[in-house]
Amino acid sequence: MRADSGQRSDAAAAGPLAGIRIVEFAGIGPGPFAGMLLSDMGADVVRVVRPGAPEVQADDFVNRGRVSVELDLKSESDRERALQLLAHADALIEGFRPKVMERNGLAPVAVFGVNPRLVYGRMTGWGQSGPLAQRAGHDINYISLTGALAAIGTRDIPVPPLNLVGDYGGGSLYLVVGMLAALLQAKISGKGQVVDAAMCDGTLSLLTPLFSLLQQGHWTTERQSNLLDGGAHFYGVYTCLDGKHVAVGPIEPQFYAILREKLELEDALFDRQLDASQWPELRKRLERVFLKRTRDEWCEMFNGTDGCVTPVLSFEEASSHPHLAARESFVFHNGFGQPAPAPRFSHTPSVIQASRGTVDLEEIFQRWKES
Repeated sequence: MRADSGQRSDAAAAGPLAGIRIVEFAGIGPGPFAGMLLSDMGADVVRVVRPGAPEVQADDFVNRGRVSVELDLKSESDRERALQLLAHADALIEGFRPKVMERNGLAPVAVFGVNPRLVYGRMTGWGQSGPLAQRAGHDINYISLTGALAAIGTRDIPVPPLNLVGDYGGGSLYLVVGMLAALLQAKISGKGQVVDAAMCDGTLSLLTPLFSLLQQGHWTTERQSNLLDGGAHFYGVYTCLDGKHVAVGPIEPQFYAILREKLELEDALFDRQLDASQWPELRKRLERVFLKRTRDEWCEMFNGTDGCVTPVLSFEEASSHPHLAARESFVFHNGFGQPAPAPRFSHTPSVIQASRGTVDLEEIFQRWKES
């Protein structure tokens, strides 16, 4: 795990978004995660927090790399100061329910009035419009409505894939992509716009390849009966002798051949790799095979091969795996080990910016006016 070399000060910011100014109205979930990604890439992100809000702690990785200012958006004078700040920004992020920013006097029309080139990033679960727009919800609700949850799990019951699919995959990542596209357009046209990033929309977009397979007749709606949902015996997780697990995924015939060679799978039934009618029986046979050795013994056997067998690691184990260690995929920052910024840039590398706590708004005005 890399030492604190990943930290930099605002003055030394040199990522691909260095010079981009973003105002993030503090919230929870995918909005702050989007702010983290943009900050890691060099953007100068200022969080607007309510008066008396607790300081960001060193182990709060999602809110890393930003500076905070206190503003009471229910106060007319503080709303005016927020508009003054936005007049010098390139973009904003807000993750409130629809119309909250409007009620606070910070609707897009008001913001564009002081800064017509600003990109207005809005992060919600259901979007800015539609029958559910004002309804509460969480990741599990957004992915259930789009069909994603129904496709994940065992034959008996869907299993929530943490909150990675809706909140962060369909939410944060689509908000960031949308904002970067809008920033490029604003640079060309001088005109900003609203980016309406809804987690349900992003989740559906992520499902595009599976909807395509469904239309082509290559996917069924029954869980654990498809190529990539645990139905195929050569794409799934198996329990080992020590109770730990390995992930098995040799889809291509040449990789499947390596699996058979290493496991000594000489039974002719294994020749029928893509015969879905045989998958349940072949899975049972593989289950018995993998119970003969420990996880690490199997991984040692497949080390250096293209058999596509890897260990299922815990968070703690992942941080010290030789491959991730060699790539410095985890770093120490403020005394805590945490995932390093991603993706990687050859010319303007991303690193974690120094967090500076809460400062007076005048300090931000001065810095942004001078640069």
